[in-house]
Order: sequence, then structure tokens, then C-alpha cells
Amino acid sequence: MSGRHVLALTFLLAISTTAGCSHAAAWKPADGPLMTPFAKDVSPANALPEYPRPQMVRKDWQNLNGLWDYAIVAKDAPRPQEYDGHILVPFAVESALSGVMQKVGPDKCVWYHRTFKTPHLDGGKRLLLHFEGVDWDATVYVNGEEVGRHRGGYDPFTLDVTDALREDANDLVVRVFDPTDKGDQPRGKQVRKPHGIWYTAVTGIWRTVWLEPVPATHIRRLVLVPDVDGKSLKVTAEVAGEAEGLRLVADAQGAGKAAGTPGQTLAVPVPDPKLWSPDDPHLYGLTVTLERDGKTLDEVESYFGMRKVEIGKGPDGKTRMLLNGEFVFQVGFLDQGWWPDGLYTAATDEALRYDVEVTKRLGFDFARKHVKIEPHRWYYWCDKLGLMVWQDMPNGNNRTPEARREFERELRALVEGYRNHPSIIMWICFNEGWGQHDAERYTSLVKEMDPSRLVSNTSGWKDTGVGDIKDVHSYPKPKGTAPEPDRAAVQGEFGGLGLGIPGHTWKKKHWGYRGMADRHELTRHYEKLLRTIHQLKDDPGISGAVYTQTSDCEIECNGLMTYDRAVIKPDVERVAAVNRGDFSKVPPPAVVKTVVPTSEKKPQTWRYTTKKPPAGWTRPGFDDSGWNEGPGGFGKKGTPGAAVGTEWTTSDIWLRREVTVPKGTYHDLHLRIRHDEDARVFVGGVKAAECKGYTTEYRNRPMNEKARSAIKPGAGAVLAIHCRQTRGGQFIDVGLVDVVPQTKKK
Repeated sequence: MSGRHVLALTFLLAISTTAGCSHAAAWKPADGPLMTPFAKDVSPANALPEYPRPQMVRKDWQNLNGLWDYAIVAKDAPRPQEYDGHILVPFAVESALSGVMQKVGPDKCVWYHRTFKTPHLDGGKRLLLHFEGVDWDATVYVNGEEVGRHRGGYDPFTLDVTDALREDANDLVVRVFDPTDKGDQPRGKQVRKPHGIWYTAVTGIWRTVWLEPVPATHIRRLVLVPDVDGKSLKVTAEVAGEAEGLRLVADAQGAGKAAGTPGQTLAVPVPDPKLWSPDDPHLYGLTVTLERDGKTLDEVESYFGMRKVEIGKGPDGKTRMLLNGEFVFQVGFLDQGWWPDGLYTAATDEALRYDVEVTKRLGFDFARKHVKIEPHRWYYWCDKLGLMVWQDMPNGNNRTPEARREFERELRALVEGYRNHPSIIMWICFNEGWGQHDAERYTSLVKEMDPSRLVSNTSGWKDTGVGDIKDVHSYPKPKGTAPEPDRAAVQGEFGGLGLGIPGHTWKKKHWGYRGMADRHELTRHYEKLLRTIHQLKDDPGISGAVYTQTSDCEIECNGLMTYDRAVIKPDVERVAAVNRGDFSKVPPPAVVKTVVPTSEKKPQTWRYTTKKPPAGWTRPGFDDSGWNEGPGGFGKKGTPGAAVGTEWTTSDIWLRREVTVPKGTYHDLHLRIRHDEDARVFVGGVKAAECKGYTTEYRNRPMNEKARSAIKPGAGAVLAIHCRQTRGGQFIDVGLVDVVPQTKKK
């Protein structure tokens, strides 16, 4: 971006006026389970004050974020005469930052109310009321008159409210209905009863609301398409108002200028273009002016990036995703975009930027925005900082013809509304078959709307063989897939290494696809997964991979950051290195020596009971003669990959085993364990480890120092386990191993 454009944008944002809030003293965040460090910067006076539409900026605007009145009433009830209290817009009713944090059932709706003053509208200007995002069905009234209705939780909408205005104060009311998962509309991962990978519902206004005075004839929309081969930017402008005698001028700062008429595609010269990429995210400033008879009617500031995305052959002859004509292996995050204090809405613009910056610090070059569409400010930071985006269409149930029509309308709105961001390089129509239908038609539709980007028919599971991408998912290990003559192959999801950090979890009980003991184990296992990813890059030839995920989300602790963004879990430099394909600092695999065998190869005998034993059951000398005896491992038959010696199908099991630790010197004793689900392991009466969630294979897990000290080589010891199971398969088995690190040969 040129220096002129950066300064202009900064100036415009600085002079924007945030609406006054008469009830500021009445607001405070609700007592949520977890807050981000950014929450402290939120108040009614500065709720997301930034200009919300960075690619079409005008000087005059008014932010309506702040305190509004709200009421939650029956779906069919009339406008309430009294309100329940105040809510901080634009935070959803269910969020802590709204100050409300209340669930809204599918038989309820939310009413919002505030007032605003009519700005000076000289020369026949019109006043536009913008809603950047309202979930889901919004009806808007100004001074008692219905001025518009909009359905769609993710696409911004605009209403011309000029004819409903009074001279001074105006009454603004918004009614919102959102059935969440009881309805068929696109909703992403929102559910009424959060669990597992499904999160708290978001109802109502969740993005900025703002006013904008515009000329009667004004620029309504821009379409910006970089043409790298033609060394130009294709600019198309839609105009509202009287079209007669109009002239449009597009001036790319630091490049060229073109003029024509509205609706005509202008080719703005960009000689010797400096190409946008994650390593060099160069942006050009753009001014678009609307004139009549030599007089400026309207002018907007924008920006663009010159980059080209296509499918082609890489240096090895395999079908690849190409950026600017070159194969760039893409490693990215599955990015859910959820926040513990604001749910769908980040507390501040700095919070949005922080996620992008951390993604870059960790060596990722893209994010797959997962079944959610962000406000334009997030994509602005991706554009500016250099993060490519694979953009999902949010899923719905899509069970009825009406729902499918709504899905298509919102899919079109996604492409039309966000296509100017250079960071977005791919549209993904469906995820894992969720609500999937007519995938071939949608893929063709999106490609026709936007031939400048790649289109994936679906990410994972239900590939229909069309589009630019063949995508597979597998957890935790990636498995890859081979490219086709006209389609590149990607690992659309893998990983999910879980680690809950005490003091930074949504709830005490949480889960991950594969639990890690600490940040060191997380780093080591991440390095192993990425070594496999880079092997799959070469054979069979994947072009990109998506690690699950950026941050924890509610009870799901699969993030490389905690949900509150306060802790980056793994070693940043080591993760960044392997993401880039540099394994020079990765230590060679340790030598693992069996000390006390598990039942992997030969069943080991244990004492066990499914009735809660008395205190002292973990210690040597405890009388377990009344317990049952059987061979390990213990679990439910049919649990994938588990060798069950004794069937266990109850919720809890307690096991004891007296062992002898061979004489010798040990470097670092670990538990060798496979557990499904939560397990507490004791050595000689001392708790050695608490293992959350489940594993699908045996793993070596560190013990605490106190437990290691309780083991005396050459003497007897007692291994004791309590395992608890809630759903699915179940299994438990434990042994001891010595882990001896190896040094690299020079």
C-alpha cells in the first residue's frame, strides 16, 4: 500500500465519530467463564470504533456501536413497551461482553432500541444505515416505520433511511429472530446445547452498526480483479442514483489511471506490478471518483493487491496450487474465529490483528476460515500482513427447498461481498458433507462468479470430483491424497493435539483429539506431524495442509493458543521452523527401552474392580485379594486398534499391578499408556500423571518428579490406575519405559 493511502486511511479512521452513550455507567461485562486480555479495552465509548469497510472508505460516517436497550420476548410478541436493560452492541446477547450473557431460545426474539441524531444532509444527500452482521433474521424500523428486512447472519446489508428521518432525534428499533440449529439457515458451529466441536449460539447484532451520508448519486459497490498477466487492475463500479452523464475515474496510486462509465470494466494500468504474497504483502492504494460535468459527486478510497492464483504443474510435474506462477507449499491453521468473551466478535480490532500476527509468527502462511465469515477488518489484516485465506461457506442443515435457496443466496453474498480481498485465494462450498447438496452446481456457480480464485466443492469426506481441489481429512495423523490431472490435492484437516492450560480453559473438563502432557510434548508431536506433512508434499504430492487449530474453542483444547489468547502453547521457533520445512533443529527420535511391559505384545496380569475401592488402594500393602484378576488391556471389544484382554464396559475401573523395576540406571522414566478416556495413574501411591481425553495408540507420557523418585530400581513397585469412560470406545493399559534422547551426528 502506498504511503499516501496508509496516511489517508489512518486519518479517516481517526476522525470517525463514535455515537455517544448515555448509559455508560450502567454497563459492565457479564461474569463469563474466560476473558481475553483485550476485554479490558472495551467500553461503551469505544466498542470497535474502527471504520468497518476498509476497501471503500468515505470521510463522513457515524458509529452506532455502544449501549442500546434490549428485550428478549416471545417470537410473535409485538414491540415491547419496556426493555430488559442495556446491551453493548456489537456483541451478541449470549456473550459476556454484551453485558447480558443470556441464551435466546428458538421461540424467542431480541428487540434492540436506540436513538440517533439526523446528520447534516446538504445538497440532497441520502443517509445509509449499515449493518455489518446480524444473526439471523432482522427487521429494522426508523421512527416506527419499517425500513427493511434482511435474512443472513454473515453478509452486511444497507438500508436507505432518508425518507423515514425526523429533523432531529430518530428512533431506531431492530427485531432479530434466530432459530440457531432448530432452523435450516447457515449457522456454522452454533448450537443451542454446546458440546464437543459445537459452540454457544450467537444471536442478534454481532458486527458494527453505522451511519453514512452519501450523495444522491453515489458509488454503491466496487469489484476489483487483479490481472497480473495483463499488468492491470480490472475495476467495475455499481452506482446508485441518476446514471445520466456520469464519468468514473480509477486512480491506482503508484501505478496508473483509467476512466469510463459506471458498469463498464476499467483496466487500470499497473506496469511492472509488485506482486502480493505472504512474504511481501504489497498493497496499492486506489481512489475511485464519480464525476458529472467535471464535478466530483462521490469519491471512495480503497486498496488492492496484485496476485494470481491457479492450478498448474509444479517443478516435479505434479498438479499444484500456484501463487504468482510458482508452487508455494501452504501450511495453515483451521481458524474457527471464536472468542471466550465475545463469541463471534473479537473484543477489539487489535485482537483480530493479534490472531493474524501469531499465525504468521508460527510460520503458517494461510488460514482456513472454518464455517464462519469474519468482519472485513479481519481480512484487511490478512491483506496487510500477508496471510492467505481459504474461505469456507458456513454450513446449514439445508433440509428444505427454502433452506437451499437461502444457502445459495448467502453463498452468492459471500463471494460478491468479499471478493476484493487479495488474501482470499479459495472458496470452499461445503465442509465434510454438512448440509451438502448440489455440490457440482455450486462449484460451477462460484467459479463463474469469480474465476480469479480456486474453488473446492467440499473439504473432506464427500468429494464430488469437481472443482480445483481434492481434499481429505484425518486425525490426528495426516494421510494425504494424490492430485489429479486438473485438481490439486490438500490435507484439509489434521492434528488436533490437545493441551489444556490450567487457568486458561473454558471449563474444567475439556478434550482434544490426542491429549498432550505439556508444551514440550506438544512441540515434539507437532514436529512429527509436520515431518509427515512435508513427506506427503513430495509423495503423493499434496499442495497444502490445515492443522487443527488456531486456538482452543470452549471445551475443545486443540489450539496452539489458549482460548483466551493469553498463552501460545508450543515452542514458537520450533513450530515455525518445521512449518517452513526446516527440520535441522529437530532432535532425532529418542531411544525407548521397556522397563515394565504393557500388554501390547503380551498380556500382563492385573487386579481390577469396577466398584469404588476404599482409601489407600493406590499404595503398597493394600489388600486387593477381593479384586478380580485378568489380563490387560482392559476395554470394550471393537475399540479400534485395541487388543482387549479383559472386557470392561462399565463407566469406571480401578486396577493394581505389583511389578519389579529391574536394576540399572535410567535416564528419564515415562509411563507408556493408552487410555480412553480420562485416567489417573499412580506409582507407589504417588500420583504420576492425570491423562485427559483419549488416545488411539500407546504413547510415552512424562511422569512428575515425585513419582519418578518413588521408583527404586531393583525393588518392587505398585502401578495403580483409575480410568473413567463416558462414551464411545474404551480402553486402558499402562507400563513403564526409559526415554533416552539421542544427539545428532556432526
